[in-house]
Amino acid sequence: MSADLQWMIIRNNSSFLMKRKDVAPFSKEPSNLKGRNSFRYNGLVQRRTIGIEPCRDGKGVVLVTKNPSCLRKPIKKYRRTELKQNSRKTFKTIRKLVGSAAGRKDLKMAAVRRASALLQSQKPVVVKKTRGKKKE
Repeated sequence: MSADLQWMIIRNNSSFLMKRKDVAPFSKEPSNLKGRNSFRYNGLVQRRTIGIEPCRDGKGVVLVTKNPSCLRKPIKKYRRTELKQNSRKTFKTIRKLVGSAAGRKDLKMAAVRRASALLQSQKPVVVKKTRGKKKE
């Protein structure tokens, strides 16, 4: 079944769809980088998808790509690559893999931004101490 036909079927009826009043609909599907309900970012109907997830141990990110040759084999359908280097090497690797012929060049910056947000959220929060008032 073509991706266009699948999109026409699921664009208004999907278990991942979040509709709110006066707001554009959002989508919670696994390989949707921006969370928008659009054909471009949809992770269910595209032959090649890119997903960025946090690692299970809380350090680093996992790059999830869909293997177009194994669409009918659920176990081999997704390739997972753990990226646990520093942030610059992680972004370079994401740009290289997503921008290659096997990836999707139109989602390169969205993938880097998603990884950046996840890595930023994994950093520990430093509590700044406030000075007390001077005693007179």
